[in-house]
Amino acid sequence: MRHFISAIQFITILPVGKPGPFDPPKMMPFFPLVGILLGLLVAIFDRLALIFWNEPVVALLDVILLATVTGAFHLDGLGDTADGLLGQRPRDKALTIMKDSRIGAMGLVAVVFGLALKWGGIAGLDVNRSLLLIVIPAYARSGVLFGIRFLEYGRPGGGTGLEFFKEKLKPVAFWGLALPVGLSLFLGWKALWLNLCFMIITSTILYYYKNRMGCITGDMLGAMIELSEAGLFLLVSIGGF
Repeated sequence: MRHFISAIQFITILPVGKPGPFDPPKMMPFFPLVGILLGLLVAIFDRLALIFWNEPVVALLDVILLATVTGAFHLDGLGDTADGLLGQRPRDKALTIMKDSRIGAMGLVAVVFGLALKWGGIAGLDVNRSLLLIVIPAYARSGVLFGIRFLEYGRPGGGTGLEFFKEKLKPVAFWGLALPVGLSLFLGWKALWLNLCFMIITSTILYYYKNRMGCITGDMLGAMIELSEAGLFLLVSIGGF
């Protein structure tokens, strides 16, 4: 339980007790469960908000809630990653730019576009709205486990994500992914589409990171969460999912 609490404290700003020991190898398997918790909060809020506003307005409020509860942690990574990677800069220069706390034009545009895509996707959800609001944040936070497992860390000399790469992530660490996959079965045949989208988005992002940088950083992991979340919401809303 304490590692689950540590994962909540790391990913969110939720007040869930006193800070415990920082043990990334034991904390990471709980990332999907933290995603489920975030999704539950959003789904409950969404149901209540729909009493007062229409779906597009509530979708905007859902996006704001997700960003607030996570302390815009992943959005910061998305902005830094866009500033560093979107251009013809060599790897070392891109890593230096990502380390800069200031956001540039590319980063700002990426954050705005990412939030807009997420809003559009949530606004387009239909009969399975609540279930998708629960499982998609879990899928997005499961995806980073593949990044940690299959790519090398880009700042071996130090960085906020270094502790997560000191030990090779074992296959058993992916047990948390079984929860969103299991819940997705309640979608019926549409579960196939959701899980296919997850695999395509995750593998595409990792392929791009591998070919562009040959590594991954904490900022790139944050960007991966935001891109996966926005992409999944958008793709599953096709035809009023």
